[in-house]
Amino acid sequence: MDSPQNNGQFEFGIYTLGDLAVNSDTGELKNAGDRMKEIIKAAIIADEAGIDVFGVGEHHRLDFVLSSPPVVLAAIAQATSRIRLTSATTVLGTADPVRVFEDFATLDLISDGRAEIIAGRGAYIESFPLFGYELVDYKELFAEKLELMNQLNLSERVTWSGRLRTPLDEAEIAPRPAQPKLPLWVGVGSTAESAALAGKQGAGMALALLGGEPSKYKHLVDCYREAGIAAGYRQEDLRVAITGHCYVAKTTEQALDEFFVGYSTYYSQFMGGKESGKPLTREEFEVIAQFLAVGSPELIAEKIVSQHELFGHSRFMAQMDIGGMPLSQVMNSIELLAKEVAPLVREALKK
Repeated sequence: MDSPQNNGQFEFGIYTLGDLAVNSDTGELKNAGDRMKEIIKAAIIADEAGIDVFGVGEHHRLDFVLSSPPVVLAAIAQATSRIRLTSATTVLGTADPVRVFEDFATLDLISDGRAEIIAGRGAYIESFPLFGYELVDYKELFAEKLELMNQLNLSERVTWSGRLRTPLDEAEIAPRPAQPKLPLWVGVGSTAESAALAGKQGAGMALALLGGEPSKYKHLVDCYREAGIAAGYRQEDLRVAITGHCYVAKTTEQALDEFFVGYSTYYSQFMGGKESGKPLTREEFEVIAQFLAVGSPELIAEKIVSQHELFGHSRFMAQMDIGGMPLSQVMNSIELLAKEVAPLVREALKK
């Protein structure tokens, strides 16, 4: 699972879900074309700053701009030179694994071997009726298709059969990626079942920490590694990435002031505020932010190192551009993550 370019060092990534914030004055969504250009610009800045990975999400609804990760990542590949490119996540249960593999293998060739896949069940269910799948098959679809994805990664000709997809008989899977295999991760939220499935398939696990005490997620990492070792994989091949909301500024006070604006908008549009109809107060935000990577470079580095002691992860991926955060602020945060946080963490982990 190690990325060819990381030389075993701790990795830093940026990811975006491409949410379209609502203008509070007009009630209209942000222009999708402008948002897409911001995402590509953020990827260029991340590449130039030395960030290791850039990821784009997948949603199939009008308040998100990203529904086709490999297309967007192919555009980013042409504008960058070294950063690795991943989905975040590919909703595998409602996608054809053969098409997903071929799309990302094509991306891998375009980018000279920089493609990865994070496969997940997805946070929303709109893709099930959209692509003709039954929600009752939610769990089985993902497990079956993840197994097939693993097979596609191993051989250029595949024979496979399952319950929910037509079988393959010596099917030619083309093109093959530039890398020997596409690095495959499984996105995990809060279920031990998904963690165990990732371990069983020998995939990496991208664990989302979106609030609360990190220690409550420790059992998921343990479950993942236990399942992987039981399936015959080596401990060192079972990689963990921690993902979540993050914002870095010169001081923690500045970070809280700036990120509160975007986070509160995002909260009202997609999180608890959407159900309650109540805006997030600054006091409530500061309680939540205690468990997010929001603050000065020194504080963020301290939090990542503390989490590393808990999880033993090798990658941290930050979601910064939520709720209409200005691109200039997102760019500054990316620079600080790459230039100040990353060296502090890597130095601390050497000790």
